[in-house]
Amino acid sequence: MNYFETDLTQLHDQLVNKEISSVELTQATLANIKKTETNVNAFITVNDDAALAQAKAVDDKGIDATNLFSGIPIAIKDNILTKDILTTAGSKMLSNFKPVFDATATEKLYGQDAIMIGKTNMDEFAMGSTTETSYFNATKNAWDYTKVPGGSSGGSASAVASGEVLAALGTDTGGSIRQPAAFNGIVGLKPTYGRVSRWGLIAFGSSLDQIGQFTRTVRDNAAVLNIIAGHDQRDQTSSQREVPDYTANLTGDIKGMKIALPKEYLGEGISKEVKETILNAAKQFEAMGATVEEVSLPHSKYGVAAYYIIASSEASSNLQRFDGIRYGYRAKDAKNLNDLYVKSRTEGFGDEVKRRIMLGTFSLSAGSYDAFFKKAAQVRTLIVQDFQRVFEKYDLIMGPTTPTVAFNLGAKVEDPAEMYMNDVLTIPVNFAGLPGMSINAGFSEGLPVGMHLIAKHFDEASIYKAAYAFEQATQLFKQIPQVGGQK
Repeated sequence: MNYFETDLTQLHDQLVNKEISSVELTQATLANIKKTETNVNAFITVNDDAALAQAKAVDDKGIDATNLFSGIPIAIKDNILTKDILTTAGSKMLSNFKPVFDATATEKLYGQDAIMIGKTNMDEFAMGSTTETSYFNATKNAWDYTKVPGGSSGGSASAVASGEVLAALGTDTGGSIRQPAAFNGIVGLKPTYGRVSRWGLIAFGSSLDQIGQFTRTVRDNAAVLNIIAGHDQRDQTSSQREVPDYTANLTGDIKGMKIALPKEYLGEGISKEVKETILNAAKQFEAMGATVEEVSLPHSKYGVAAYYIIASSEASSNLQRFDGIRYGYRAKDAKNLNDLYVKSRTEGFGDEVKRRIMLGTFSLSAGSYDAFFKKAAQVRTLIVQDFQRVFEKYDLIMGPTTPTVAFNLGAKVEDPAEMYMNDVLTIPVNFAGLPGMSINAGFSEGLPVGMHLIAKHFDEASIYKAAYAFEQATQLFKQIPQVGGQK
């Protein structure tokens, strides 16, 4: 099975017409994963036997002609719960954890008879920008195996970009879908906060986390959101807004659309070639009838500093539950209860997770709360207000997804401050709870450059409309990484 030469619609038609069975498709997918994984390491767990059993059940029942996902293999990030299937969050702490229930997003895919092919690699507890903090070794970039795939959803992004699957779920707390989508040259969407249920997601920053999806094409991406979006009574932050058909308005016509290009997104720290690529994309939008104008988001430059206080504070609270008592890793030779807590957490968590727990605990402490956490929350409000002002006049905001293209493995892992700056362009969107997408806009140094599209709350449809028009005009999705990691 060559996933580079097909999409969800074509594959669905083949299944309906019995040109291929779900079992045959699943077998071909597993064989391709086995061949590719030696170089890429996109998966923590490959769901061989259970996936084949699922596929056989779908074939026995018959492919549903009205259901695009019937019999289609999909990958899921390893911090989204899957019943009876190892779910590690990329950590030693959960290296033996098998959940007793499914996340809502997982349930919804199962409800469409999708085949869960495996759990993808990630930065430990989603804390990282390169998938190098995973307990299960680093994932490689699909375009060049010496480069990082981005993070924390690097496994899902690399699995799609490498042609292992057509679609994969990821999560985004400060850019963890969009940044790896940019580095791998694919389509990655972070939906509006509350658009997709977080029930069954292992929490990092609860006011920021959002489940989303990776695909090679815009239409496929919209089709996945059609399935996983919607209200869930088990998640109190889940929106009750009706879910539209996100594939309905993919016409290629964007005449009259007003797009804002913030000057701060093309300023200091943005590589020259990335800037040129985005400016060329703006010209492409204008050639298709849209208006692109420069605006200002003055407080976005404070986003990284505020984010690492707020996200770390929420993480320090969320990660208290991993104590070596109820589930997960338990240290041996503990002498008393306190010793068990300390040893289990010391041995079970990696350096980056410990760093953020300590930063968050410090920020929430009595002597620091007003000076750090409260100030960060105020900055967050200013960033939200910046977006509100721009969206009074514009349909979309565009810019680069990342300041540079993918960099070398190991290049920044020893410098947390430099690593954190990778998310400077994506973090403000999580603060405001807005939808954001990365789509390939071109190439620099032979590597993909991501274009970031941001819309008003619950207006994913406008993002899809513009992204589809750009995709069809440029046909960049047809440029694929070559086997062996050549550019």
